[in-house]
Amino acid sequence: MRILSILFVLGALLWALVPADALAQGAPGFQAGAPPGNTLGATSDAEFWRQVRQGRLGMVSIPDPYAAVLVRSEGDNWRALRNGPISYYGGWLLIVALLSILGFFLWRGRIKIEGGRSGREIPRFTLTERLIHWYVACVFILLAISGMVLLFGKYVLMPVVGKAAFGHIANACLQGHNLFGPMFIFGIVAMFLVYVRDNTLNGVDWNWIKRGGVLAKGHVSSEKNNFGEKVWFWMAVGGGLVLSTTGLAMEFPWIPTIIQVQWANLLHATAAIGLVAVALGHIYIGTLGMEGALEGMTRGTVDENWAMEHHDLWAKQVMDDLNVSDGRRLPPEPAAGGPGGGSKDGAPQGAPAE
Repeated sequence: MRILSILFVLGALLWALVPADALAQGAPGFQAGAPPGNTLGATSDAEFWRQVRQGRLGMVSIPDPYAAVLVRSEGDNWRALRNGPISYYGGWLLIVALLSILGFFLWRGRIKIEGGRSGREIPRFTLTERLIHWYVACVFILLAISGMVLLFGKYVLMPVVGKAAFGHIANACLQGHNLFGPMFIFGIVAMFLVYVRDNTLNGVDWNWIKRGGVLAKGHVSSEKNNFGEKVWFWMAVGGGLVLSTTGLAMEFPWIPTIIQVQWANLLHATAAIGLVAVALGHIYIGTLGMEGALEGMTRGTVDENWAMEHHDLWAKQVMDDLNVSDGRRLPPEPAAGGPGGGSKDGAPQGAPAE
């Protein structure tokens, strides 16, 4: 024990005898707080950061070549676009869509059946058409709600429920969005195959546009689907195609490049906002906005008067087909005053009108 004490005292004396400048020369890398070797440390070098900004490749020992880039400026650009113009203008677009629907309702009110209900129904949509419609509608609504939470939730929902609760909600929405996304792809393909026949544009649609469509005061003839409904169909198919392809790119991010995934995310959000904005108008017209419209997608039939007012060309064809199939085709109304004809009010010729 005495030997160890003596050695400790001798070591302390030797350390005290070494000059301070000799210690500094022995460790030049630590002089004035500088790191050892030729590294930059905390200092800033314009050329170094210029190369970082340009995305110059470094050296990595892992198979991923993209990991050799220290800082990706594209990712910062993506974040600025997603959290900037897309969120800001996209949110305002949805608000304008809702205000437009409210303004249309205040101006036009609910579109009634002018002639009242006839009490006679004609078939409009088959069971297959209705099942596909409601399948796509339900999946679309689930995706729209979860997507809006992910895009706007931190601005609207997080201040209300708090960060912790919003984290759980956002995670649930993300998992649900990824789950229902592939189901939406199947629905879009099925919807296209079933509905495309009745949604081809022709001269009848051009006349519908010239007459003012739903804004026209008088009657405007149309087929099973008018121009507005056909445009909505093609928007749904086209928008669904964009959402499907960009969604798959984000579901499997190891297939495309990182930059492609970022662009896919921006296109996905833009297409989703536009589709939701138009879908709000479609939902309004199909439910509260027009009397008798929803029945076609719930029961599959619509009132004859409703069909004649909104889709007269199609309604006449359907009623003619029903008369033929039932063997009860009505004879053409004879001209007034003709042989065996009747008077204008329907009474037999020569008989007093009631």
